[in-house]
Amino acid sequence: MAAPTVDPAPAGSAPRVPRSTRSLRLLARAVPAIAAGVVLYLSFPPRELWWLAPPVFAVLGVVLRGVRARRGFLLGFLFGLGFLVPLLSWTGSFVGALPWLALCVFEAVAFGLAGAGTAVTSRLPAAPLWGAAVWVAAEALRSRVPFGGLPWGRVGFGQPEGLFLHTASVGGVPLLSFVTVLAGLALGELGRRLARREVRAAVVPAVLLVVALVAGPVASLVPATVNGPAKPLTVAAIQGNVPRLGLDFNAQRRAVLDNHVRVTEQLAADVAAGRQPQPDVVIWPENSSDIDPFRNADAAAVISRAAAAIKAPILVGSVLVNADRTASNTILVWDPVLGPVARNDKRRIQPFGEYMPWRSFFRLFSGYVDRAGNFVPGPGPGVLQAGGADIGIAICWEVAFDDLVADSVSAGATMLAVPSNNATFGLSEMTFQQLAMSRVRAVEHDRPVVVATTSGVSATITPEGAVTGSTGQFVPGTLVAVETPEDTTTLATRLRSVPEWVLTAAGVMAIGSALLAGRRARRGAAAAQEGAGSRTGSADAPRAGEDVDG
Repeated sequence: MAAPTVDPAPAGSAPRVPRSTRSLRLLARAVPAIAAGVVLYLSFPPRELWWLAPPVFAVLGVVLRGVRARRGFLLGFLFGLGFLVPLLSWTGSFVGALPWLALCVFEAVAFGLAGAGTAVTSRLPAAPLWGAAVWVAAEALRSRVPFGGLPWGRVGFGQPEGLFLHTASVGGVPLLSFVTVLAGLALGELGRRLARREVRAAVVPAVLLVVALVAGPVASLVPATVNGPAKPLTVAAIQGNVPRLGLDFNAQRRAVLDNHVRVTEQLAADVAAGRQPQPDVVIWPENSSDIDPFRNADAAAVISRAAAAIKAPILVGSVLVNADRTASNTILVWDPVLGPVARNDKRRIQPFGEYMPWRSFFRLFSGYVDRAGNFVPGPGPGVLQAGGADIGIAICWEVAFDDLVADSVSAGATMLAVPSNNATFGLSEMTFQQLAMSRVRAVEHDRPVVVATTSGVSATITPEGAVTGSTGQFVPGTLVAVETPEDTTTLATRLRSVPEWVLTAAGVMAIGSALLAGRRARRGAAAAQEGAGSRTGSADAPRAGEDVDG
């Protein structure tokens, strides 16, 4: 077997590392990076393995330690693919593998940028601190661009229970992500230092690890500001179910509506018999009436019948056709006497589903493009008054966006409702991932949350993030709970996006500082090399700080 070829090196310089060796070194970092991404996916619901996240970032931190930015980008990108491909597999359930994988590749670019930034800052003092800030910056980026962003899969959304959760009440999802990543990076750096017997150097990561571990318990001691008395509210969530799984459920719109009417009338019978308490408000899911009740008298009549039977206003998820032939994804307040009295239109509509950006371009890749809707976003803060309460409305994926939920709470919402339609995605993990987001929002804003879906999982959630009741998937069901809407303000509600911007700025400045320090070191090394060359006749010494992995 031939020996590996070594590139010739000028006299007086360090020998160049063989290409085969560099490839093996890259592979030795790439495999753990991909594996760490897969394990991060395994830490997300429906599995209750939140504690896997810190070890994941411990491994990733060691993998990224000391490599150049371009190598860090590649490793972060591979980590992102290992995480996103299984996490977002539900997006390809009915549109095929190409759009799903294309989405994962695009979103993994943000993970690549995070990997590059973490690698660059890995030589700074207190490197885990800056690396965690860099990851928050990357999450902030992909939560906004393109087409309004995709916050799905933020590290904090995988922590609906466990040690770090209550940091959400202080700094929202960004702080929850930051503390989780910080714990992992500090753990990895601590282990690396101890393995090298650098005991004194291990003090800083040890302190950072302790800070991260106590952040959640300490945050739970920070009280919310009480603005007014709490008033109990009996809430019912109706899950009517759909006739068949799949994308074509919209072709069965009347059957879906009839299902929700029937389950509501069954609840009314149980109330009349004393088996269930009388609800103050009933929540139907998104798309429970895809038939526009303002244009179809039959749909309006059966909704009115259901409201009269239950003797309470119903929040009805409907699709309304506007005068310009666009559509609005709407929640209507349907009073048992007055009929429809208020509406809230979805404020952030879903690209590639409710509308199609660049339709002619994306049609080249998938025929499903033409199945995307022509919806338009609505105005307002997303609050509806029903049953004597101000209810914040986050329609389906809106719950993933910090600003939308914060707008509702700031506008006076004392509880949150998440009406969703997850039937399109079958028995995938999508509904559990969304439920985890709702649990984090409950803690972030100190609000009870009611999730109502067409096909499951519907749930009732306390302000502490605990699930007190839930339904199965693709079965009809009813949840009735006495909630206590909270008129309080958490620090996270008050600060809104400030923690995210502070952490993002810290991450960006740390990258800038590391790059400047590296440039100065190279200039100093070049000057020293030039001086040595003038004395020895050789100017080919290796650059200071050059990474042998390239």
